[in-house]
Amino acid sequence: MDKKFHGNFTQQDGLPEIAIERATRVLRSGRLHRYNLGKDEIGEVGSLELEFAKFINVKYCLAVASGGYTLSTALRALGVGHGDNVLTNAFTLAPVPGAIASVGATPIFVGVTENLVIDFDDLEAKSQNAKVLMLSHMRGHICDMDRLLSICASNNIQLIEDCAHTMGAKWGDRWSGTDGVIGCYSTQTYKHINSGEGGLLVTNNPDIMAKATMLSGSYMLYDRHPAGPEKKHYDLIKYETPNISGRMDHLRASILRPQLDDLMERVAKWNELYQILEEGLRATSGLTIVERPKSEKYVGSSFQFLLLDWSSEQIKRVVADCFSSGVELKWFGEASPHGFTSRYDSWKYVQTEPMAKTDRVLSGLLDLRLPLSFTKTDCTLIASIIKNVVQKLFETSNTSDI
Repeated sequence: MDKKFHGNFTQQDGLPEIAIERATRVLRSGRLHRYNLGKDEIGEVGSLELEFAKFINVKYCLAVASGGYTLSTALRALGVGHGDNVLTNAFTLAPVPGAIASVGATPIFVGVTENLVIDFDDLEAKSQNAKVLMLSHMRGHICDMDRLLSICASNNIQLIEDCAHTMGAKWGDRWSGTDGVIGCYSTQTYKHINSGEGGLLVTNNPDIMAKATMLSGSYMLYDRHPAGPEKKHYDLIKYETPNISGRMDHLRASILRPQLDDLMERVAKWNELYQILEEGLRATSGLTIVERPKSEKYVGSSFQFLLLDWSSEQIKRVVADCFSSGVELKWFGEASPHGFTSRYDSWKYVQTEPMAKTDRVLSGLLDLRLPLSFTKTDCTLIASIIKNVVQKLFETSNTSDI
């Protein structure tokens, strides 16, 4: 193939001018700390919390320093600690088991299906071992949330949703992050709204939000949280909850608010790019498309496909040949973690047992980002490069090699 892609898979689209203007205003004020406010001022952080809570129709929202911080705070707010087991997907990223380990708990990994969602049979089998499930909607793939909620209810499991990849997504008519007792979102650069680092924690439970607010480092200024619960919910915990500072500042909130206004427009653009790639790769010999269920209203900010039962050598060749044509693929089957890709057996602070079905999926899983700096023409070219490389190797390889 003589065509080569010259784009950058880590180049996000620029921030809107209104975000830059608001950031400049905050910088000129010198008031970056969330509690550095004048009388009766809500501030950028409080405004972001109110706007996000309204956006997904929840009662309470807390803005913090990172998506990973939302996860550990959610666990602490539910009373998870040393010696507890927490269920989570085997297909996830390091901050999820890291958050579980950070509170002294033990991650119990649950298998993944070829649709890249949690394996319900494995979840049922392991549900006796824990009372909390930290469900990662990994790479934006949402499982059948109705069935999941039924399993959780039957086994008295509290659900925390990791929505780092599903801000703006829905299952049916319900926003991702609103089915669990707590929803956790990231505003890291590669997520759907970008503040470099940042996170949003939501819940409809006033006692959980009160505890999360105290944990975030509110001192005794919890009354300055307009998207928080009434004062009475702090009375029993305010002297007993440790301050583990992780607040968001006004600078980050100021650039997030305009992006939240444009989120659904951005979702539509991502999905248009995703669907071009999906259609371009459909019917590629040896390649499995991850089909999306009708009830899932996803955000296609990244794309995954499977080369099931291919050898490691063949997949490495696919990655190398695509890279030589400018297409950067991440492979979740590598023996050692590489960049943002890692497997459940990579984290040596957790004892794990092999999971044959999950290992087969992860061994053939390839992933690429779809930043909004890409055009539709870019995605057509990317799909054609991948299709050409995969089909050529599939057709020229001996059946016994794949």
